[in-house]
Amino acid sequence: MTDTPRPDTHPAEPWSYETTAVQSSIPRGLGQTIGFPIHAAAAFQFDTLEEAQQEFQQNTGLSYARLQNPTVRALEDRLTTLEGGAATVAVASGQAATLTAILSVCRAGDHVVSASSLFGGTTGMLGNILPLMGITATLVDNTPDAVRAAMQPNTRLVWAEMISNPAGDIADIRAFADIAHEHGALLAIDNTCGGVGFLCRPLDHGADIVSQSLTKWAGGHGSVLGGAVTVGTGHDLTRNPIYTDGGEQSILNVRGDAALAWRQRWFGAHQLGMTLAPHSAFLIAQGLETLALRLERESATALALAQWLEAHPRVGKVSYPGLSSHPHHHLAQTYLRVGQGAVLTFEVPDPGVFLSRVRVLRIAPNLGDVRTLVVHPWTTTHGRVPEPARYAAGVTPTTIRMSVGVEALSDLQADIEQAL
Repeated sequence: MTDTPRPDTHPAEPWSYETTAVQSSIPRGLGQTIGFPIHAAAAFQFDTLEEAQQEFQQNTGLSYARLQNPTVRALEDRLTTLEGGAATVAVASGQAATLTAILSVCRAGDHVVSASSLFGGTTGMLGNILPLMGITATLVDNTPDAVRAAMQPNTRLVWAEMISNPAGDIADIRAFADIAHEHGALLAIDNTCGGVGFLCRPLDHGADIVSQSLTKWAGGHGSVLGGAVTVGTGHDLTRNPIYTDGGEQSILNVRGDAALAWRQRWFGAHQLGMTLAPHSAFLIAQGLETLALRLERESATALALAQWLEAHPRVGKVSYPGLSSHPHHHLAQTYLRVGQGAVLTFEVPDPGVFLSRVRVLRIAPNLGDVRTLVVHPWTTTHGRVPEPARYAAGVTPTTIRMSVGVEALSDLQADIEQAL
């Protein structure tokens, strides 16, 4: 007696996040693996010339691993489901995902409007790399009024972080989406700190593109690099010449509803070769299976630490969106119903002395690890960013950024206390 294979596990009724994270994209049937197998292959076979020709024209199956791999594809399917999207392309890093997302809708002569409270790598890309391609960017306060005032006729994209790194600002997704769409642009949200849809699914609130680093909470253990771009179904490309130029042969006419997803894969994987390795995809898929458990606990610990630090006599300003004192606390209550994330900042009199004394906290420039990590952004992650942009991102010379792990709250408090 044999089981009848079922191609995948996509329920008729939506599952919870936790169930989806461990069940999605794993086929059922006799001999099927529980978990993702690693396909270590650089290329895939065809039986006939006609099969090869069709695949190279359509790129819907498997041909060359720079374009697609079964392990990476299974991860992409899971990411799409968790973010509530239509399609995902996974790439080699979060920075690669950002570049892919931007170049999918921008070319020379185009313009991006971005909130200024950003990850340092994104600020550098907007200010240093995109101008080399003829793309300009305007960084503004993380408010709808500031975004609206910066829009130009050639603006193709509005960019913001769901929970900004490190200031903890919250993007008003619905308002930003309305502004972008009014001007014929798209809204892209970096959802890295939103935990792959666990804390927030930006596509549900009007965003068109979700970009994120999978190195962080998706991987979860500081052991792998990766990034992803997910698109929804409601985007309007009819006012973007990239998609409409060419008449009957335009990308939009040829690719239809899949045009945006097609261009992202074409750019990030096919043309730029920012390919995610199969083993990395496997590690990230495993990390996703415990993301909800980790991030729920980390968010609760982060809130407790933020409240404790805010009352501490030897600590300066504390920034965490779960605090009522945070300027975007009301937006956190709107968009972040499960928790307000695991990243917070606080100011200490002498960052060098403080960091030299920590024994539980680890000094490392990463987020989303199971271990609590601290770093001095002024001299590291934002060290090459111009000073005005550092302050706009919520970074000062005395700021410590903390990514809260799964350790006991009491141990973290005791270590911070002795370090102070």
